[in-house]
Amino acid sequence: MFKIALCQKPGSTIKTTEECKADNIVIAEKMIEEAAAGGAQIIVLPEIWNAPYSNKAFPPFSEPEGGHTWQIMSGWAKKHGVYLVGGSIPEIDGDKYYNTCYVFDREGRQIAKHRKAHLFDINVPGKISFKESDVLTPGTPMPVFDTEYGKMAVAICFDVRFADFIRKAAIDGGAKLIFLPAAFNMTTGPAHWDVTMRVRAMDNQIFFAACAPARNVNASYVSYGNSCVVDPWAEFVAHADETPQVLFADIDFDRIDQIRDQLPIVTGRRPELY
Repeated sequence: MFKIALCQKPGSTIKTTEECKADNIVIAEKMIEEAAAGGAQIIVLPEIWNAPYSNKAFPPFSEPEGGHTWQIMSGWAKKHGVYLVGGSIPEIDGDKYYNTCYVFDREGRQIAKHRKAHLFDINVPGKISFKESDVLTPGTPMPVFDTEYGKMAVAICFDVRFADFIRKAAIDGGAKLIFLPAAFNMTTGPAHWDVTMRVRAMDNQIFFAACAPARNVNASYVSYGNSCVVDPWAEFVAHADETPQVLFADIDFDRIDQIRDQLPIVTGRRPELY
């Protein structure tokens, strides 16, 4: 049994790059301190937590691996002796931009990195139009990383729409808990957020933890919020509303074996047929 905490911090409003980053870092640090004080061994930040979620913002806010925000996240992990799933931040590598999550161990060492593999290109007439691929480059396979509790993995937001992508990490990679920094909006969130997180946990009989920005109606992109943790039976272990908060959840990996014994979805697969 171990405890995780999802930091549902507010989405960003447009300021100067320096002001916005500084404000976001102060808010995130306070939430991480609250999470650590509450006994969390693993702390999670949301998608694009240090910048506005905007194609215009991605290039000026981007940093290389090992940059300022990377150093701060590494320091938080080491200071509090926790694993930190660093949400995601805009990354620059050469002339390309990525939506990137870094994962740090208790010593502040980077143990995993994921560049969002499936970019969010959406056009729902009259509601929302957004095309990440106008600026960002699609990234990498989902990394599976080891902890003393077991194997875990991290994906980013739109990655969750692709069942085979999640299954590869859970079944082939052996991940028992998948973290998803994500920012569903006010169109896709009410329609798909809860059901998507539940079905990914249920189909793979794993724990699933989705960490979103809190809703900020003054932001250019309004997040649905509703960070949640789902168990292998597709039941919510913890569920936030839309407001800023630190959401705690206790994780017991023995639950996975119990559910897989009761309902043999994973062990009953016949991949030779499909």
